[in-house]
Amino acid sequence: MDLRSLRYFITVAEERHIGRAANRLHMTQPPLSRAIRQLEDELGVLLFERTPKGVTLTPAGKVLYDETGALLGRADRIRRRVAAAAGTAPLAIGTLADAAEQVGDRLVSLFRARYPHVHVSIHESGLGDPTAGLRAGLVDVAITRTPFDDTGISMHVLRSVPVGVVMRDDDPFAGHASVSSTDLAGRRWVRLPEGADPAWAAYWTGSGDNDNGASPVMRTIQECLQAVLWNGTSALAPIDQPLPAGLVVVPLDDRPPSDLVVAWPRTVCSPLVRGFVQVAKHCRHT
Repeated sequence: MDLRSLRYFITVAEERHIGRAANRLHMTQPPLSRAIRQLEDELGVLLFERTPKGVTLTPAGKVLYDETGALLGRADRIRRRVAAAAGTAPLAIGTLADAAEQVGDRLVSLFRARYPHVHVSIHESGLGDPTAGLRAGLVDVAITRTPFDDTGISMHVLRSVPVGVVMRDDDPFAGHASVSSTDLAGRRWVRLPEGADPAWAAYWTGSGDNDNGASPVMRTIQECLQAVLWNGTSALAPIDQPLPAGLVVVPLDDRPPSDLVVAWPRTVCSPLVRGFVQVAKHCRHT
């Protein structure tokens, strides 16, 4: 038995309903149900009676509930004492534009619950640095998007997201189900800052038809969106990118998806960074 499974069990017992417990734990119902079944299999007993209205504890479940409450209380006291002895620990997290928002508040709440003594600082990078400060040594871990040169960097994929072309809603292609690079030939595209990672720049700019220095250089997602809105410039973005009124994103059918990733230095990985990565992975699967 691990503490996470026991916390899941306690929450289900208190809520008497898998769905309500899942909402309280900021996760979906299927992985919570699997965790409870795995705990029952490990103990070799039924912990809950399932009914159409929810669940109730079995006699074995009541015993586990009483014992687990004391155990988790002790575990929380141990964590607080260890954190107090260590003092405040710093963690610098790099984000690229709105990448961190795509993980949601579950990452924040779960990380704060596990590491209340950690002081988190956020470094938001522009579109010229897809490692979000990681390669420059400005951050300990980053939430960003691919592709980029990952030499010396480890990554875990949180989600793969198709990309599309951001355009005004009065664009001739705005109502199409998808477009191809051939359809977009001759368009004026935004340009990324000079010196941007070659793999990153090649993926996130259009077909290479930029009119040399005449196309605007964009440093943030919002600058790109406003350039499209005001000037009709074309830009690429994940299809789930929040957009201001007047813009749409049309899927680009001949470009592979971009991965939303958590990234960290391959040769330097502190326990705190490992913990952050584990929490991010947990968010990915809930």
